[in-house]
This record gives sequence, structure tokens and C-alpha cells, in this order.
Amino acid sequence: MKNTENMPRIGETFLPVTKEECDELGWSAPDFVYVTGDAYVDHPSFGTAIISRVLEAEGFRVAILSQPDYKSCEAFKRFGRPRLGFLVSAGNIDSMVAHYTASKKKRSYDYYSPGGKMGLRPDRATIVYSNRIREAYGDIPIILGGLEASLRRFSHYDYWENRIRRSVLVDSRADILTYGMGENILVRIAKLLDKGVPIKKIHDVRGTVYLTKADDTVHFESVSCPSFDEVKNDKKAYAKAFGIQYREQDSVRGRAVTEMYDDKMLVQNPPMPPLEREELDRVYALPYTRKVHPMYAKDGGVPGIQEVEFSITHNRGCFGACNFCALAFHQGRSVRSRSIESVVGEAKIITEMPGFKGYIHDIGGPTANFRYPACDKQLTEGVCAGRKCLTPTPCKNLKVDHSEYIELLKQVESLSKIKKVFIRSGIRFDYLIYDNDERFFKKLVKDHVSGQLKVAPEHCSDNVLKCMGKPVIDVYEKFRKRFFEITKEVGKEQYLVPYLMSSHPGSRLSDAVALAEYLKKTGCSPEQVQDYYPTPGTASTVMFYTGYDPLTMKEVFCESDYHGKTLQRALLQFNRPENADLVREALRKCGREDLIGNTPNCLVRPNQQYSDGNFKKSVENKNSRPDRQKESKAGKYSGKSSQNQANNRKTGVQGKKNTRDTRNKGKK
Repeated sequence: MKNTENMPRIGETFLPVTKEECDELGWSAPDFVYVTGDAYVDHPSFGTAIISRVLEAEGFRVAILSQPDYKSCEAFKRFGRPRLGFLVSAGNIDSMVAHYTASKKKRSYDYYSPGGKMGLRPDRATIVYSNRIREAYGDIPIILGGLEASLRRFSHYDYWENRIRRSVLVDSRADILTYGMGENILVRIAKLLDKGVPIKKIHDVRGTVYLTKADDTVHFESVSCPSFDEVKNDKKAYAKAFGIQYREQDSVRGRAVTEMYDDKMLVQNPPMPPLEREELDRVYALPYTRKVHPMYAKDGGVPGIQEVEFSITHNRGCFGACNFCALAFHQGRSVRSRSIESVVGEAKIITEMPGFKGYIHDIGGPTANFRYPACDKQLTEGVCAGRKCLTPTPCKNLKVDHSEYIELLKQVESLSKIKKVFIRSGIRFDYLIYDNDERFFKKLVKDHVSGQLKVAPEHCSDNVLKCMGKPVIDVYEKFRKRFFEITKEVGKEQYLVPYLMSSHPGSRLSDAVALAEYLKKTGCSPEQVQDYYPTPGTASTVMFYTGYDPLTMKEVFCESDYHGKTLQRALLQFNRPENADLVREALRKCGREDLIGNTPNCLVRPNQQYSDGNFKKSVENKNSRPDRQKESKAGKYSGKSSQNQANNRKTGVQGKKNTRDTRNKGKK
């Protein structure tokens, strides 16, 4: 008999968002008030929904305070004083990333606010909300969580202020911080508070960070990293500190990490173990309404639901460990996944939802084609501290197996109301190409690509790829060639949409020229290019600020000059008329005038031409669209522009907003 306890189901009611709703439920006070910088969406792709439903399932009363007016403390008094405390999160992504582009310009659209409206949450929302709560209620337990808190738990480089900031726990005046995936962490804290344990005494919960006296005893075996005073004044010390913190992010072998702030000691306990399959199934079986709260109907809803409404998350964690991605620092490198039965159960729910037209938009996660830890050793000894699973070459212990993912996809697409299942999360192409069994590769190309497959070669220079933690370009070339061979075999016209990044640490102007040559050779004309964005919690950000790779302590070149970055970006879109002057300037600086001319291998034409013996300056129409190659034959990229491609470029892991901006994306 099938166990239905952990089968997904759909709920009918939201958690209370007003005092009146609490009164109707007979609550004298909620146990927790969950303060979030996002609009309230009760869907398992949103951290607020998951944590609040998990606590509800454990018998706790949770009220949601979504995007409160942060200009005073009055909005934080809406529910009165909660019995156990406040939970505070900036939302699904870092509030600074949500508000500013890589060039530090203000964004005009917020995917996690009603109608996409900007300005409904403050910069550094975690700090602002916590300080308002202190104003309202004084010494009440405040527990931080979510991505912003998780990635700012130690002293960290802040790109927007160009300086080292203290841990968000220090600046927020909160009591405790939870990092990583927070379900079991918060249940443990909630039960201790319910038993009357003071928040200041909770020092033994994994996955938490707290401040204590400098001479206090740490509950777990610990290692010290340089103090805040050291790292703010010494870039090499900062790189060293991050390296220590990064290597301890493992629930099996990781130790506690301490960092001094004058006479106070910040303690990060070892990570909480990842949820195992049955636990994950239970989380996704909770009664989410899977809807945007109706209070936002007048604003047209919340844009962030659109990409995930008919999508399914089947895994967590990523052993790819790209240096520009914060997943390793947040969700961890040890992969876990849901059962096939659980995923199929959620798919059945989706088929009954209003607006479903027969298409599952994604069955993915941080990396779609991961289902298990990279090797058996990780289960007993943890992930390797000094070795990555896939780069620079695949580890000899790596297990490459897509068989269960194939079965999962088959069972979902066999449901009667489903026409097609797409995979829109990132596919790790190197892991795929290392699989000698091509069944998944062929099925992917035949059944699960919606015309365009997003992949992330990022660059072609071996040095830059090494700094990124990506495989050499030959691996991508092998994948690209085979993709188009299979595409031709199945009689389809499909394209690769490559993610490319300019100005990543390690990338010199000559590397950008090499990438432009590669794009010219392969017939790729990218519509969008991502400038490197230094966000908290990544090794690449440390490289950008310090000039050192924190995992090796080797020096790394970093382009910090704005014009230098502009030149690199222009080279990646060399065929745009508006970039012509910049491309010529870049090529001259690199001594590559051979690429300026009218021959097929040149990137840009000369800006002066002779006609009938008279000197004439060519006119470039800056308002025209660039010539882009449209290749219908398998074996080439598509330069074809489409709104879907542009939208895909704006969306990231698990269908959510932004690419590199939110690859550090995770749930609380």
C-alpha cells in the first residue's frame, strides 16, 4: 500500500496577514510574526511559504507581515507582541541585488513586489526590519534567516559601499541568525523557545550564528578566522578568512567558526545536515495554496510567481561549486532530492490548477540534472575541503548517473493532462557529457527543450574558466557538437542560449578579445551579456575585492576600472554598431589591429574608408539593430532574438529572477 503521508496536497487558506484574521482563528497572539521583504506568495518556491508552513505543521502559530512600512515601527505592531518572537528575512534574494544592477544603477522592476513596484522594501532590509522591531518591542527574540542573512553572516565585502561590513547579526541587533536551508533549524529553535529556554542561551543548534563573550566556551569543535578589525584593514586576511569559512561548510566534517568583534565573539555553529528524501517530501507535501495572496489582486499580482507557478523543484544543493555562485555557501555542495512519487504528486496538483495549459515549465533546481551526492564518500566523510567534484577535471570518485531523473521525467510526462515537460533550470553540461550512457542527453534534446536550451559556458579562456571554477572550453565544445548532432538526428531545429560573463576576476582585455574571436568563429551573437556582479558569499567576490583566490591564496588579476569593464563587455557584442568604437579601442590596446578590417575573420570594420581617392568617414547607424546570424542548420548557435530568450536571461535558478544576480538564490 502506497504511503500517502508525504504526498503533496493543496491548501485552501493563507496564513493570517492581519490582526483581525488572527482573532477569527481564536489566537490571543501568534507564536511568531514572520517579517519578509517580499510580497506574500504561498508557494514552495518562496522561502516565507516553506518556513511558515513547516512551523505550522509543528503546531506553531505564524502570522505574515509582508513588506511592512519600514519608515517607523508602527507597522511592526500590527499583531501585537508575538509569544515567541519575530522571524526576519529580506526575501528570496538579497535586497541590494534586488534594487541595483551590476553597474550600481537602480532597477525599475521588483519581481517579488506587487505589480513589480519598486521601493516597497528598504536597502539592507534585514537590518532595517530588525532595528524597527527593537524600537517597537525592545528585548524580544529576533531570529534572522533568508538569503541576505545567510550570505552576510560573517564580516563581508559590500560591493555597493566598496568596503568590508560587519556581520549582519551585529548590525541588526538580532539574537540569532540561521543560515542555509532553515526548516530543521527553525523547528529546533522554536521548540526550545516554547520550552522556555531564553534565546540568549541557545548556543548548540547547528546552522545558527550567535554573538557571545570573548571567553565563552564554544559547544562544537571550532576554528578561528581573522577578526573583523584584521579583515577590514588587510585584504589578504579577508581572503584567508573566507577560505576558512568556505571549507567548513560541510555538515559531516565542518567545525564551528569564530570571528572576533572587540570583546565579542561571533560563533557560527557547523551546518545543519541537509534534509533527506523523506524529509524533503514532507516539506513539499505541506498545504500550500500555491497562489499569490488575494490582497495583491488590485496590483495585478506578483510577477515572481509567473516562472514558477507550473514548475517543480526536485533537488537541493549543487556540487558544481562555481566560484561566482553562492549556492555552495548557502544550500551546500551535497545534493539531495525528492522521491519520484512526491514529484509526480505535485505534478498532478499542477494539472488541476486554473490556467494550466498542459505544460510543466521546469523540473529542476540549482542544477537540474543532479539527484544524488557526487560520490558515496560524501555521505560518511563529507565533501572534500580542497577538491571540487567537476573541475578542473572530474574527480575519479564522481558518480555520473541520470537514470532516476529519466524515470522521473517519464512518469510526469505520462500524466494524462500533461502535453510537455520542459527543463529550464541550468543543465550542468560537463556532468552530462561525462555520462557514457546517452539516454538522458537524447531524451533532453528530443523531449524537454522548448526550442532553446540555456547553458553556461561563461567564457572560453582557460585562465578565466579556472578562476570561475568552470571546465575548460573543450568540454563545452564536445557538448555543443553532440547537442546539434542529436538535434539533427531527431529532426528538430533547436538552439543553445549560452550564458556569457564579462570582466570576471582573471579576465584581462586579451581574454575578452579571445572570447570575441570564439563567438565569431562559432557564429554566436549574444543578445545579452552579464557583467560580473560581486555579491556576498562567493569566492569570486573575494577575488574581485582582494586580488587573491581565497581557495588557493594565489594572486588574481581583477578589472576594477569602469572603462576597462565597458571595453570587455563591448567585445562580447562586437557586431553591434554602437560598440564599434569601443571594440576598435580594445583591439588596439591589445595589439590586435589584425582583427580590424573587412576580411571574414575581423571583428569590426575600420572607421575610415577611402572612396574615389577622397577620404570619407563611415557612418554607423546607432539606432539600427545589429546583424545577427540566424542559422537553421544544426551545428550553429542561434542569434535569433525572441522575448522568451530575453525573459530566460532575466530568470535564474528554478525559474526565478535574474541570472548571476540570483544564482546565489536559495530558500530560507
